[in-house]
Amino acid sequence: MSLERSCRCSIVGQTARFYPQIIRSDLPATEEDPRMPAEMRHGLAPDTLDPYKNFVLRFFYSFLLQSPVSTAASLSCVDRVSLLPDDLLRRVVSRLPAKDGARTAVLSSRWRHLWHSAPLVLVDTHLLPPNRAGAESRAVTAAVSAALEAHPGGFDFVSLTCSFIERADRGVLARWVRLLATKGVGDLVLVNRPWPLPRGVCLPVGLFSCASLHRLYLGAWLFPDTATATLPSDAGFPNLRELVLGCVVMTDKDLDFLLAVSPELEILAVVGNQTQLHARLASHSLRCAQFCVSTVEEVAVVDAPLLERLYIWGGSSHGQPRSKTSTRLKIARAPQLRFLGYLRPGVHILQIGNTAINAGTKVTPSTIVPSVKMLALSLRFGIRNEVKMLPSFLRCFPNAEALCIESEKTREPTGNIRLKFWQDNGLIDCIRSRLKSIVFREFHGHENEFAFLMFVAENAEALERMVLELKLGKYAAPVEIVIKIKALESAKWASGSNKLQLTFSKFPSAWNLARGCDLSCDDPFLCLCYMPTYFEMRDSSGQVKPLGYL
Repeated sequence: MSLERSCRCSIVGQTARFYPQIIRSDLPATEEDPRMPAEMRHGLAPDTLDPYKNFVLRFFYSFLLQSPVSTAASLSCVDRVSLLPDDLLRRVVSRLPAKDGARTAVLSSRWRHLWHSAPLVLVDTHLLPPNRAGAESRAVTAAVSAALEAHPGGFDFVSLTCSFIERADRGVLARWVRLLATKGVGDLVLVNRPWPLPRGVCLPVGLFSCASLHRLYLGAWLFPDTATATLPSDAGFPNLRELVLGCVVMTDKDLDFLLAVSPELEILAVVGNQTQLHARLASHSLRCAQFCVSTVEEVAVVDAPLLERLYIWGGSSHGQPRSKTSTRLKIARAPQLRFLGYLRPGVHILQIGNTAINAGTKVTPSTIVPSVKMLALSLRFGIRNEVKMLPSFLRCFPNAEALCIESEKTREPTGNIRLKFWQDNGLIDCIRSRLKSIVFREFHGHENEFAFLMFVAENAEALERMVLELKLGKYAAPVEIVIKIKALESAKWASGSNKLQLTFSKFPSAWNLARGCDLSCDDPFLCLCYMPTYFEMRDSSGQVKPLGYL
């Protein structure tokens, strides 16, 4: 047996005696299998959920915080780092998975001291055996408890997503939260067994004592009633900058409470919430707010002087008719709002100040949001009432320079609106003098789509490009599509020349939560990036003729 192999065997044996529940022989540290669906890596069998719940959980799990450490590297006994100073060695240990970090404690008395004094990264999916996600939930829960008890802190990053907590385990959860609050946790991902809700497990109020938190992701919990519960005297998140709530049962007052006790909060995301929510955004630090696949009756921007980004995407209907799931968006004070989407004219009710925006609403200084530079809209061009609301919505944002429009499929069209409708509506400031880029996604070839695009081409003086994304799949009348495209190309472009660019849909209607939260991203709707598409055409003889990149 080689010296290195002998040393490794000795380490594993000694470490198991020191930390018997953190390092288990039947729970080896393994690299997560990238082929395994995201929800399976968190212990959830997808066939146990209905399609909607499966979609919500898949979306939420896809954007959980990623561990800053990797399980791919193996531990070696060749000691080339012990000569480094303690501060550097602590950084090395803090970048190891919890089990490997614990193993270093048996190298020497010096390393044992380092493990105890280095910040710990604890990820429970690192404790799962390969291809057995969720099968060892109880064992993983015990290992998590042992690690939290054994390590004095702090904890730079903790992700607990496969230690399923039942009601009988509430004491274990409360203990975890107390330890994390006492020992200092920086980033925390805490996701429980997703369903059944609302008969789930309530978060312990001790969570509000985690004053060291910078980022907090919560999933599939009942939120404690902050209005009646006995909260800690020090309740609050004075350092919290990012908060993501997924599949959480909470009330409007709970959200108000979170904003009130998080004076440094910059990013808020609500995903798949389980109650009808009236979100009231009153925060002097908030810069980004997202509401995704959620039942949101109202989003009221009451007082958000730093808010730059507001996204409402994929509102849940729970099988209800579309008309019963309208979201009211109120914008009172948001002087820095630059990115806004996805508004749905005719479905979302837009209110600016005290004025509800309707078809034909007159433009006044009190009915505009001049700070918005990039606007994303989603509508069914086959529905007359939705198209008729579009001019009024556009007039509310006179300085929009980039426009992203997603055209939804219309199952039962209600009539055509010709180019004359747009001409009779008069000038729209953002289109006439501000609009530089428009991306039109999922072009179906409907007459109402064509009329709108023709209006933009003939009136947008500052337009630099119009990207028309053709839908994937076959068109019922491809010849008519070609005729419409040729008519657009030969239009009298107000900008001086043809700005039309053709491509196929590369970005289906799926929102990217991480990109939306990225405050450095200037293109959250992917309006500004453009990848040219190579087109070919088959002539009457069957030969393929290249048309080049368009």
